[in-house]
Formats: sequence, structure tokens, C-alpha cells
Amino acid sequence: MRRNQKNVTEDDFIMLPTVDFCFKELMQNENIRKGIVAALLKLHPEDVEKTDLMPTILQKQYEDDKYGILDVRVKLKNGVQIDFEMQVVYYDYWANRSAYYLGKMYVDQIREGDSYDRLQKCIQVSILDHTYFQDDEKCYRRIALCDTETGKEYTDLLEMHILELSKLPPEQKNETDLLQWMRFLGGKCREDFKKMAENNSTFEEAYDVLDRLSADEKKRLEYEARQKAIRDHDIMMKTAKRLGLEAGIAEGREKGIAEGREKGRAEGREQEKRNIIREMLQDHIPDYKIKQYTGATDKEISEEKSRLF
Repeated sequence: MRRNQKNVTEDDFIMLPTVDFCFKELMQNENIRKGIVAALLKLHPEDVEKTDLMPTILQKQYEDDKYGILDVRVKLKNGVQIDFEMQVVYYDYWANRSAYYLGKMYVDQIREGDSYDRLQKCIQVSILDHTYFQDDEKCYRRIALCDTETGKEYTDLLEMHILELSKLPPEQKNETDLLQWMRFLGGKCREDFKKMAENNSTFEEAYDVLDRLSADEKKRLEYEARQKAIRDHDIMMKTAKRLGLEAGIAEGREKGIAEGREKGRAEGREQEKRNIIREMLQDHIPDYKIKQYTGATDKEISEEKSRLF
């Protein structure tokens, strides 16, 4: 049975891979990268010949384009690119975000005048420590372009892999490599990682990396700062959601009809968005991050600034 994190002693402290800072550090290790890539692609790790880390900033082609900043971007020997994103809290526009990053990664491969045959497969991997798909218990799914009637795949050049750690089933015998990696990435205490390291050399190496990271004072400070930012954002989102919901309900009751209720919900969502923008401005969060988290326009941010300042 897993121990409650609150009772973990100082000596038992270990970084958790679900915090993106820790995940990025883990993925600096080539054997770990190969293990995760092989599990996703259903290959033996030895068949994954090369995994190069690439720049994580997707460049703009035009002045009004949007930058994209990835967690971990890997290129295989055959040219396939994989974007790994670790997300610990629910994100309203996650599907939009992941689709944008996949598309951006794909088109960034060629420039004007290049032939389309230079385009290589791109894969976006979302590792979620929360439940995104609410209506089933599947913890893993592969999404590709296909015929909606026959189910026949149109092309494998664009893929999304969704890993929902919150849906992991009870441990079973003869689990797939991917399921085992999901258990490791979703570990909540030192004992979880030690147990998996006992029977698998790659997990043993991954555990050693976690152990060294956790003992590094500078890395630990960076990790704790990132962990605090995630918690603060989570609290901010929950507070804004509650305020928006209350506003929507109040408006809906006042209207007393279906149209009024729908309008109340819409206004509640808008109020929620304004509250989030205002909170982020008060925390001196840059405009581009506010846009990234909320989808706000420059005008909306400017309006909230005028109300605050």
C-alpha cells in the first residue's frame, strides 16, 4: 500500500515524475527515453537506435504566429518526432493545445519550396495525471486520422497518444511495457519506485536518476518552485470556477427560463475567465502566459488591467 505523502520523512523525499520539471530531467537520460518510446511504439528498446532531444520552442514563421513551448521533444533516427507533455492539473483547452502543438511540429519540418515528401511522422503524447475522458475507464488511447464510417486509417503521419494516469487499473500479471511505464511515471512515493526498480533494470536506472535529482539541492529548489506554481494555478482555477459557477447559477435563477439559464452559464464562464485573468495579473504573470492558460485576447487582458490599475 502506498504511503501518504504527507507522512513521508525528509530522508524519504523524492521528486515525482508528474511534476513537469522532474519529467524533463528524467528524459535527459537516453535509456529512459528509449524505454518510454519503445513502450509507446510497441518495440523492444534495442530496436530504438537513437533518440535525440530537440529544441522545445516551436518557431514562428510569421510575425502574428503563436510560439509553442513543448515539455520534451524527441527525434528518432528515422526522422519521427515525438512531443511529450506532462500535465498534472485539468486544462480546459487541452485538446486545442495538443492539436496545435502537433500541427505546428508537423509543418515546422519544411519551408517554402520544400517537397512534401520531406514530411515525417509526428506524435503528440499527453501524459495526464487527471481524468480527461470522463465516460470510460481506458487509461491509454491512440488517436489518428481515419474514415469516420469505416474506421480505416487515412495516414499515420499524425498521431496523438493520451495516457491518463488517474485511470490505471489494479496491478496485473504480464502487463505491457507501456502500462508499467505509466505506473512508474505515476508513482507517489519512494517505495513505489523502489518496488518497480527491483525487477527491471531500466526502472532501476530511472529510480537512480530520481534519487540523484532529489539529493541535488539546486534541483530540489527548482522542483519545489515548479510544484508550488502548479498548486497555485490549481487553486486559482478552482476558485475562479466556483465564482463563475455561482455567478452563472444566480443569473440563471433570475431569468427563470431555459434561455436565461444558458445565458447565465455563458456569462458565468466569461466571469470565470475574467477572474482568472485578474488573478494572474495580480501575480505579475506575463501576458503571453495568460493567453496560453486562458485563451484571452489582448483586448480582454487590457480591459482587466484598466480595472485593476
